[in-house]
Amino acid sequence: MAGITILGCGMYIPSDLATNEDFAKFVDTSDEWITTRTGIKTRHMANGILTYQMGTEAAKQALREADVAAGEIDLVIGTTVTGDFLTPSMSCMVAGELGMTEVPCMDLNAACAGFVYALDVAQKYLASGDAKRILIVSSEMVTRMVDYTDRSTCVLFGDGAGAMVVAKGEGGFATYISGDPSGAEKIFTKLSMSDSPFRTKTPQWKNPLMQDYPLGLMYMDGNDVYKFAVSAMPRAVEIAAKRLGVTVNQLDLIVPHQANVRIVQTAMKKLGLPMERCYCNIDEYGNTSSACIPVCLNELRQAGRLKPGMKICLVGFGAGLVYGAAAFEIC
Repeated sequence: MAGITILGCGMYIPSDLATNEDFAKFVDTSDEWITTRTGIKTRHMANGILTYQMGTEAAKQALREADVAAGEIDLVIGTTVTGDFLTPSMSCMVAGELGMTEVPCMDLNAACAGFVYALDVAQKYLASGDAKRILIVSSEMVTRMVDYTDRSTCVLFGDGAGAMVVAKGEGGFATYISGDPSGAEKIFTKLSMSDSPFRTKTPQWKNPLMQDYPLGLMYMDGNDVYKFAVSAMPRAVEIAAKRLGVTVNQLDLIVPHQANVRIVQTAMKKLGLPMERCYCNIDEYGNTSSACIPVCLNELRQAGRLKPGMKICLVGFGAGLVYGAAAFEIC
């Protein structure tokens, strides 16, 4: 498959910080409990800023680094599960803030694997010639749907945004995206409906849990999601690497979704790779859903760690249940 070139990256992280000790003030937990089970020490919380606004700030950085004007973007792909509107899309809001007036925009919802899915879509547009420069914006305010009485989930999530400008490249590129839709009830957040004189029957959800769970709050079966993730992540990396024409051991760097350090450690062990071959920042940001991977890429790029010729693999998983990996050569 035709490769991609990363022209520029950007990120936005809210300044408000919540430590593990802060959570211990209102739920039965402790810094030791959270750190040993998740690897998280702090996470950042949106306060007075919206999802599309965080995405806009990340996009501005990516465009500046790419030295690409907003009007030179041929497609904007947004990824989020926490948009500020059901409509318009987050991508349209970001594009409008950037001053774009004639550009296709679309949001892609693949939960925490959203950025990998978006990169898969972007590569196909670039390879076909239908687009020359694509802006991907992943922005998430997961804290808007967190249940702060549930100590097992509320400590996991933070807010933030990452963005990337990509173009067609000369290096190799391969993806593997898939899912297990039978696990849809393992992670979900229900939306409310408007009152209607024409709606007289109560809708029936898939199972009693979905039927009874409060609107607007995230439910997650942590144990089952863990089992899914530690199997899906190495499988996706192995298949993407094979499609790229390399072995897993020939990958220079794995950039995983930052859900839980134990998941990452177990997945890396199954791949037979040392943790030194993996980039993690979960201790500082927690789980920012689809923004995790582009935030990691921005930090790696700013630190000069993405060298030409390197073969890297991005891998994520999330609600749906969905998962995927993108393996490519830095050029």
